Formats: sequence, C-alpha cells, structure tokens
Amino acid sequence: MEASTLLFAFSLTLLAGLSTGIGGLLAFFTKKTNTKFLSLALGFSAGVMIYVSFVDIFPLANKALVEGLGLIPGSWATVAAFFAGMILIAVIDKIIPEFENVHEVRRVEEMEDEKEAAKFRKLHRLGLFTAISIAIHNFPEGLATFVSAIIAPKHGIAIAFAVAIHNIPEGIAVAIPIYYATRSRKKALFYSFVAGLAEPLGALVGFMFLSSILNGVAIGALFAAVAGIMVFISLDELLPTAMEYGESHLVIYGLMAGMMTMAVSLLLFL
Repeated sequence: MEASTLLFAFSLTLLAGLSTGIGGLLAFFTKKTNTKFLSLALGFSAGVMIYVSFVDIFPLANKALVEGLGLIPGSWATVAAFFAGMILIAVIDKIIPEFENVHEVRRVEEMEDEKEAAKFRKLHRLGLFTAISIAIHNFPEGLATFVSAIIAPKHGIAIAFAVAIHNIPEGIAVAIPIYYATRSRKKALFYSFVAGLAEPLGALVGFMFLSSILNGVAIGALFAAVAGIMVFISLDELLPTAMEYGESHLVIYGLMAGMMTMAVSLLLFL
C-alpha cells in the first residue's frame, strides 16, 4: 500500500476528529453568567447524544451483529451490549470519587454558596464523562473513516465530512460543562480536542494492531455499548443538570435543536 494513500486516509481522519474542537471554540464566545445559555447548550448536547445513539449508532451496531451472528442472536447481542454500556458507565459513576483537583480547590472554597460549589463539581464530572464517552465513540469511527478512505477515497471524503459535521456538536457537549465548571476557555477547548483525537488514534491502533481481530461483531458490540453509555449520560447527567440551570422549556428547546442538528448532519450524506 502506497504511503501517499495512507497519509491521505489518516489526514481525513485527523481533520474529522479535530472538528470537535470547532464545537469547543464556542466556549470562547459564551458569557460567564449566562445560565440560560448553559441550560440550552446542555439540552442541545443531550439531544445530539440521544439522537445519534438511537438513530445512527444503535442501528449500525445491530446491522453488524446481525450480519455476523444471525438475526435472532445478533438482535439479542445488540440489546445486551447496549445495556452493558449503560451498566458500565453507571458503575463507573458510582466508584469514581467526587471530583477534587488541587488546582481548583481554592476556587471551590472561595464560593460562599455550597450549592454553587456542588454544581461546579457536578459540571466538571459531566464534562469529563462526556469527553470519555465521545472518545470511545470516536475510536471505532476513526477506524471506519480511515479504512473507507483507503478502499474508496471519494467515499472516504464523504464519510469524513459527515463525521466532521456531527463532531462539532459533540465538541459542544464536552466544552460547555467544562467551561462553566472551571471558567477556563482553554480547558474547554483542550478537552474537546482530546475527545476528537480518539478518532485518528482509532485509525492508527486499528490499522496497526487490531485489523486482524477487530471484526464486524466486535465493532458492532462496541458501537452498541457506546450508544448505551451516551444515552445514560444524557438522561442521568446532561438533562438533570440542564434543568438546574434553566426553565424546563429551554431544556426541551435545546434538546430539539440538538436532535435536528444531528439529523441534518446525518441526512446530508445518505
């Protein structure tokens, strides 16, 4: 395989992955006290994650598992992997201690209202969990983009562009809670970029080490588990936190906007 082909495929995957940073740039234009915007943005993020989980990731996982295992076993395996992902993130949420960072302790202690300090910690955890979830999702997505670009460059370009479009709201999902928790635009941008870096990392690791064992069944199970993780985070973290910062109808408007944005990004390359 020519080096130029590999470089082209990797470049496409890298650009698609780093588009999460475009969403992260939104943190540079937010107002520190705009809690209504925070509520809308968190609802938007939940809409993105719920829609893409049920409409895109879960069907892809089911298709891969049914093709590999058969209709009935594959369908059961998809559902099992989906709920396994939800259980996994629920267990992680229970065993990981509350956020405490020595560089941020002073800021928390300076807060007069303990409720505000608690919200600060919760938002930071939310941002980190969202970044982890999106990074896991982007890992196999990066491998798929990379392989497609090698096999059929034109098709790879279309896939990479579609991935880049719907990675932007995923970057927002990471950046907004991080920014409102830390008041650091740099941290918000950093974490959104890091989540996107999983995509080119998935391409490299997959091509170098996993191409022989990462078959359709394994990828399908991973995608189904990621869908479960993203739905759990949306329902357990994003939406409840959004409700704390704004009126319920604002959260629903944000949820609808996130779903519509992701729907359009997926329809562009049918």
